[in-house]
Amino acid sequence: MRLWTLHPRYLDSQGLLGLWREALLAQKVLSGGTRGYRNHPQLRRFIASGQPLAAINTFLIGILKEAQRRDYNFNKNKINGALPFIKLNETTGQLSYEWRLLKYKLKRRSPEAFAKIKSQETPQSHPMFRIIAGEVRAWEKVKDGI
Repeated sequence: MRLWTLHPRYLDSQGLLGLWREALLAQKVLSGGTRGYRNHPQLRRFIASGQPLAAINTFLIGILKEAQRRDYNFNKNKINGALPFIKLNETTGQLSYEWRLLKYKLKRRSPEAFAKIKSQETPQSHPMFRIIAGEVRAWEKVKDGI
C-alpha cells in the first residue's frame, strides 16, 4: 500500500488508479470493514490524526479532484460520508523521499511521465498535507539507493 504524500498530478495513469484503489482499501480498513492491513505503516499518519475516517476521506477527495481534472470517471460515491476537511503535517524528508521513489518508478514504468518531472526538484504535496521540516518518517520502509 502506497498512500503518496505527493500531489496526485505527478502520477501516471497506472499510479493514479492504483492510488485510488489503495486509498479505498485504506478507507475500508480504517472503518473496520476488513481484518487485513490494520497495522500497515502507511495508515499510521491517518490514525494519528485522531479522525482517521475524515483524514482518509480528505485524501480520497484530493485523488478524485485530480481524476476529474483528467476526465477520468472515478465513483465519488465510494467516499463514505461528508466529514470535515483534515489538514495533516508531513515532513520535508518524507516528501523528498517519495519524490525520489516516484521518479525511480516512473523512469522504468512510464518514461513519458518521467520526462515531465525529471528536472523538477521540489514537488507539491497532496492538498491535505502541510509540509514541515523533518526527516523521513519512522514508519516509511525506505528502499536502498532511493
